[in-house]
Amino acid sequence: MTVYTTMDSPLGRLLLVGEESATAKGGTALAALSVPDQKRGAVVQDGWHEDPAAFREIVSQLGSYFDGRLTAFDIEYVTGGSDFQQRVWKALETIPYGTTVSYGEVTARIGASRAAVRAVGTAIGANPLLIVRPCHRVIGATGALTGYAGGLERKRQLLDLENMPS
Repeated sequence: MTVYTTMDSPLGRLLLVGEESATAKGGTALAALSVPDQKRGAVVQDGWHEDPAAFREIVSQLGSYFDGRLTAFDIEYVTGGSDFQQRVWKALETIPYGTTVSYGEVTARIGASRAAVRAVGTAIGANPLLIVRPCHRVIGATGALTGYAGGLERKRQLLDLENMPS
């Protein structure tokens, strides 16, 4: 069953979508995390059930992240996407908190040719789990902020948050 809730955050009201899971902490595997006005962001569908309690663990971890007390999430995700997208998304999950890498570096990490940089960018843009699968840590080769489905201002906010002194 698909469940959802919303939560306030420094980025605006987040929409969390999940599936019931016997193995996930709190019983819910995260399928999508969207910010307001996100390109290709999730929207509530008929048949989904609002259940804030199902997201208690996920909301707690997100709150700790935004407070600067959590640097790595321990959240079960609903798998989806193509094999290529999954390879790219797994590479995103290895980017340490407070660091950035280029699209070219992600391309190299998955063993793809340099010609695949655009495809990697497209896969990153299709990431349904903003924040927890840290696509905001991927920047242009020159160090410029580029391409973030949640908007470049939010990308800057997340990078600034992660570079705050503890």
